[in-house]
Amino acid sequence: MIDPALDHLVYAGPDLAAAVARVAEVTGVRPVEGGPHPGLGTRNFLLGLGGRAYLEIIGPDPGRPAPERPRPFGIDELTAPALAGWALAVEPGGLDERVAKARRAGYDPGEPAAMSRRRPDGTLLAWRLTPLRSGPLPFLIDWGTTAHPSVGLPVVPLRSLAIIHPAPETIRPTLTALGAAVTIRAGERPALLAEIGADDRACALH
Repeated sequence: MIDPALDHLVYAGPDLAAAVARVAEVTGVRPVEGGPHPGLGTRNFLLGLGGRAYLEIIGPDPGRPAPERPRPFGIDELTAPALAGWALAVEPGGLDERVAKARRAGYDPGEPAAMSRRRPDGTLLAWRLTPLRSGPLPFLIDWGTTAHPSVGLPVVPLRSLAIIHPAPETIRPTLTALGAAVTIRAGERPALLAEIGADDRACALH
């Protein structure tokens, strides 16, 4: 089941150009440049997944020095691109209440913070989100009044999304607390698995 609240999937790699080339190769569609993330030492490219969901391809920004802290999504430790995380969309202005609701249910997604980046055309995108995290549990994001990044992107449809976990019953309460609805499958280690692409060119990202 694909969660209708899915905002984006994060495909991270140690070499951004290589990760972008990999996605272009398997989908037949070239991702669009997004922009740099000030202070994080990363840059991204994007592909639409249908509706208001998109795929973010993220890696080290070759035009900026390494940041003082580790890059998000374990990028500095990766040896190959991987589906590293995902985000749930929150209605504009509703992030604080969603965080409070999750805390009341027994899970703390972390304190929201503001972020921004500029598109290549100079347009400023600004949003609020809970701390970025890798793995099967999503972080929450509120785009406020900013135009959603999915607008105008080339689309490679998302066919399925699943969480793989060795003990699915242990993460179900947390996903419920976050308001997530996603398929969970038993597996040897925690992971995300997405199938994207048209019928004649479907591919798996994990």
